[in-house]
Amino acid sequence: MLCTRLTNARFLTMDPRHPVAHDLGIWRGRIVGVDEAVTSLPARRVVDLGGATVLPGFIDSHVHLAWAGLKAGAPSVAPCERIEDILAVVDAAARRPAPAGAWVEVAGYDQRALGRHLTAAELDRVSHGRKVFLMHDSGHACVVNTAVLELLPDGTPHEDGFLAESAMTAARRLRLPYSQEELADAIEKAARACLDEGVTACAEAGIGGGLLGHSPVELGAYQLLRDRGRLPLRVQLMASGDTLRPRAAHPDDGFPRSLDLGLRTGFGDDWLSLGALKIYTDGGMMARTAALTSPYEGTAGDTGCFQDEPERIAALIVDGHLAGWQLAVHAIGDRAADLALDALERAQRLRPRPDARHRVEHAGLIRPDQLPRFAALGVSAVVQPNFLRSFGDDYATVMGEGRADWMYRGRGFLDHGVELVGSSDRPVTDGSPLRAIQFMVERLSLSGWSIGPDEAVTVDEALRAYTVAGARACRWEDAAGALAAGKRADLVVLGDDPHRVDPSRIGDIQVLATYVDGRDARADT
Repeated sequence: MLCTRLTNARFLTMDPRHPVAHDLGIWRGRIVGVDEAVTSLPARRVVDLGGATVLPGFIDSHVHLAWAGLKAGAPSVAPCERIEDILAVVDAAARRPAPAGAWVEVAGYDQRALGRHLTAAELDRVSHGRKVFLMHDSGHACVVNTAVLELLPDGTPHEDGFLAESAMTAARRLRLPYSQEELADAIEKAARACLDEGVTACAEAGIGGGLLGHSPVELGAYQLLRDRGRLPLRVQLMASGDTLRPRAAHPDDGFPRSLDLGLRTGFGDDWLSLGALKIYTDGGMMARTAALTSPYEGTAGDTGCFQDEPERIAALIVDGHLAGWQLAVHAIGDRAADLALDALERAQRLRPRPDARHRVEHAGLIRPDQLPRFAALGVSAVVQPNFLRSFGDDYATVMGEGRADWMYRGRGFLDHGVELVGSSDRPVTDGSPLRAIQFMVERLSLSGWSIGPDEAVTVDEALRAYTVAGARACRWEDAAGALAAGKRADLVVLGDDPHRVDPSRIGDIQVLATYVDGRDARADT
């Protein structure tokens, strides 16, 4: 007997053996089959979906759940466009009662509307004796007041309180880590927002260190949720690259650095597991720190920056590969992509691993000559289409006419045989997979600016990026990404079929239900 049979729906299975179905059977959280394989079977519960469209649950292959949840609960200066308005928000936040030594942390900072960055001196006027930290929306920079600057290690680079990349990391390390309880609450809040948008599984892009690690014992917060039955979707955790340590392992093991106990990609279960090792090469376009081979338009030779000395970054990539990890290498600019591809090529020469499934996160600006290298190395491109939907006008301007078409590619990757994987980088911008899919098909920013129209893909190809390709990038293809017998009963119920509406309406399709493990996870909240 089935636990549940879903009927009267248009199931877009993403399984080429049976692309469309009308019935789907579930037993103990797994799909038994579709159509004639299940239609005549008895079921404890039959759910009539009223002609809705059903897809495999969306997989968001690059998110920051803890950051998203913390940001949602913090005072925000978005969408302030005047310095005095930002200072008023900081002033109000600094006046709130707080334990002794507590920092004032404010979200939503973006200098572009202001025309310049805030300064430490301006923040000092509204700090009321407290340490102030304004997080840049990109996650790659911040502005702090003098009370924070005075605590930074000597030689930490800053511009009147503006700290980018490793300098920001130095400032974040001054404050106490968040507690596991605080992080658990934030993660759960962000995960439920994912469910509302049809996401049933995601990859948390860097815990325990790096730019966005919130605690050296951050994994424990996810375990708390799992143990208490409060983890509402499946999560794969990327360990930050700087959590690797030299280990005196047996020489035959062949790796110089690893996590404690030799943990690596694949440890865990269907709900919570270790995924790739996250390694940063450069910054981001919004903060103007993505590493480019040619300068940003309108600058005096600014080509962005690397997170560390290139040789040290490359060595970490090679060591991670030797230790058996799948690698998720953050590379937004084309110069950063060169560094990543060179290091991955060297690593594969030293120890060939044909199914390593290394990933380049973002791949924000990729030259035509770099596309064959992605393909030759078997590296997937984990892109964030909503970056261009939200920020495309600005990005196209700073890249200039000659490079704007190379940003967050779609067709170029697919035509070269590169796995195209969709993600959001939540909370940097809109996390909705449907709105991202709309952009991938239309290539139009919110203002209507056409950005790289030749990089447009079909609706099927865009859906694949958030289902089949996402599952493969996270090594879940045996259990997720399609609606087929034996796979997890994780699916999203939509109010319309993305193929049957005008592309401009895809992002507005209603998410009616999100099933995880065979149950409507939104109804269970």
